Amino acid sequence: MGRKDASTLKLPVDQYRKQIGKQDYKKNRPVLRAAKLKAEAKKAAIGIKEVGLLLAAILVLLLAFYAFFYLKLSTEVDPALELNEN
Repeated sequence: MGRKDASTLKLPVDQYRKQIGKQDYKKNRPVLRAAKLKAEAKKAAIGIKEVGLLLAAILVLLLAFYAFFYLKLSTEVDPALELNEN
């Protein structure tokens, strides 16, 4: 029976440590919250690599479109012009 009473009684050192831990946690909460928000913003933000890849893909598509029409229009030769040159 003596052991039960002794286990429920907290030592003053343990109470002091618990109180300091609570105070420390209260001080660090805004810092932790700011770090969490910063990490979430960084995770959700579009990076420079993604923007660069998107611009490169658009540039490649435009160049392919331009090359297709350039080759399509430049290979057509007017037969009347060829006959007049001879």
